[in-house]
Amino acid sequence: MVESVGLALVKLPDVLNRLKPDIIIVHGDRFDALALATSAALMNIRILHIEGGEVSGTIDDSIRHAITKLSHYHVCCTRSAEQHLIAMCEDHDRILLAGCPSYDKLLNVKNKDYMGVMKAWLGDDVKPEEYIVALQHPVTTDIKHSVKMFEFTLDALISFNKRTLVLFPNIDAGSKEMVRVMRKKGVEHHPNFRAVKHVPFEQFIQLVAHAGCMIGNSSCGVREAGAFGTPVINLGTRQTGRETGENVLHVRDADTENKIIHALQLQFGKRYPCSKIYGDGNSVPRIVKFLKSISLSEPLQKKFCFPPVKESISQDIDHILETLSALAVDLGGTNLRIAIVSMKGEIIKKYAQPNPKTYEDRIELILKMCVEAASEAVSLNCRILGVGISTGGRVNPHEGVVLHSTKLIQEWSSVDLRTPLSDTLHLPVWVDNDGNCAALAERKFGQGKGIEDFVTVITGTGIGGGVIHHNELVHGSSFCAGELGHIMVSFDGPECMCGSHGCIEAYASGIALQREAKRLHDEDLLLVEDMSLKNDESVTAVHLIQAAKLGNSKASNILKTAGTALGIGIVNILHTINPSLVILSGVLANQYVNPVKEVIRQRGLASVQDVAVVVSNLSDPALLGAASMVLDYTTRRTY
Repeated sequence: MVESVGLALVKLPDVLNRLKPDIIIVHGDRFDALALATSAALMNIRILHIEGGEVSGTIDDSIRHAITKLSHYHVCCTRSAEQHLIAMCEDHDRILLAGCPSYDKLLNVKNKDYMGVMKAWLGDDVKPEEYIVALQHPVTTDIKHSVKMFEFTLDALISFNKRTLVLFPNIDAGSKEMVRVMRKKGVEHHPNFRAVKHVPFEQFIQLVAHAGCMIGNSSCGVREAGAFGTPVINLGTRQTGRETGENVLHVRDADTENKIIHALQLQFGKRYPCSKIYGDGNSVPRIVKFLKSISLSEPLQKKFCFPPVKESISQDIDHILETLSALAVDLGGTNLRIAIVSMKGEIIKKYAQPNPKTYEDRIELILKMCVEAASEAVSLNCRILGVGISTGGRVNPHEGVVLHSTKLIQEWSSVDLRTPLSDTLHLPVWVDNDGNCAALAERKFGQGKGIEDFVTVITGTGIGGGVIHHNELVHGSSFCAGELGHIMVSFDGPECMCGSHGCIEAYASGIALQREAKRLHDEDLLLVEDMSLKNDESVTAVHLIQAAKLGNSKASNILKTAGTALGIGIVNILHTINPSLVILSGVLANQYVNPVKEVIRQRGLASVQDVAVVVSNLSDPALLGAASMVLDYTTRRTY
């Protein structure tokens, strides 16, 4: 690759001098495109870059973004790519959101004659949707792992026993090792396989359009295949960050043959709706119109749109005196809270409203409260660096999207929080779930400060938490790490709000204790001497704890069971990830700290029995954790 770029840079000046182009059109993220863009930029030739701003998670990102910086005009495929280009300070007026040019052809290709193409490449007896297209390339940043993954892929395809078209990998570093694997497995002579080095594009997309499945790590799987609804299995990290349709099943850690076989069983033969993430079939006319609008007489010098900077001396002095702060948002089941939080963790101002029940009202209220808080921050001499959001449910923090909501927050699944807030406030926005935010709060401001490995367990309405490992928050492959409340401590047990049985949360959460308190009250077994309930007073977990303190043995037994369940769950955590500290947070932390310690002493292995278990000293971990996502970024720390 490096040699090819060097040779291209030597030869391209002669070619460009001979052709004298007005504009060079550069496509994508290949190293040869980088060589062309570098030569053209140094020779003062205008460059139009197509498909910039996308994210894939490999060295391709560095090449793609380098081409972006060299280019004068940009054509992007998706709204996210457009936002990335704007964030990279590219001139808004020179960016066109057109869609992917190949989609103009793709969306009309499936109705064409395809049987001849299928027979030419796979034999006369092949039928539509009964074969697999396999295309896997080396990951240049981790060649050894990608070669091993390719070996697992071929083993899985051989075992799956379907007609398969296997394309040779591209010429990136690592391709020779992958070809050796193909020959070692006998792919070129296997009766179910057809191994080829190249298929003309028009024929290749016909094969993809009518395949029973496409497997590998090619961008074709996450882009073009979506136009046909072809099921795709995307292996490894080469396309991490790409936007994908519902037709793509990601196997990020394809480290066993069985895992890939299972993915094939799930995907093979399915059909999905056409995905138009990358285009609507009309991108080429848009690009042509954009090209015609470019004036060759306008200055060639690139213009970057940097954020405004304060210039006067008085403003600079004010800037020094400002309190660097974050806008923190906490979305709970009952209330929506917003706070201005300083770099030192001081909550300067707090705002609260009841959390609306519908998505539209909730988003409207969040935006309204954030705008008002940001405005008031100016009068408080606070400079807001960004917005951090803590919310219940499963969250994709990379995209700022709530994937799945909890039962306590309605209409809150598949919700993009980052985009509306960022567009309204013109600030960077981070989103994570409340358990992870509690762990981040402890790491920056609380008992976990300076601790490399610890676990935070929230004990409140529900049970949650977060895991800090090697000083970093653990999200997991599908953002489900830290769901500590759903560790199962019983085969059966009471039903949990997640729908399962025997979870810690079903025993030890505030909701679980309230359920047991109501049961005792209904049986006239809750109230003891010196206890009373007003006519309109609801029974809560507080009454259960009060009854236990006043000698109610049944209430005491319920709390003992709850403490044991939580303790067993924490023992499981200690045996799994072996943190050096457990921090109990939330309104029930003091109630559980001693029972948890006792269970660890009784049931933990010798090496974990002395692990410290402490109660959080933070008054508001959700808000502080939301703020810490913003404040940690300012010190270049990845949260």
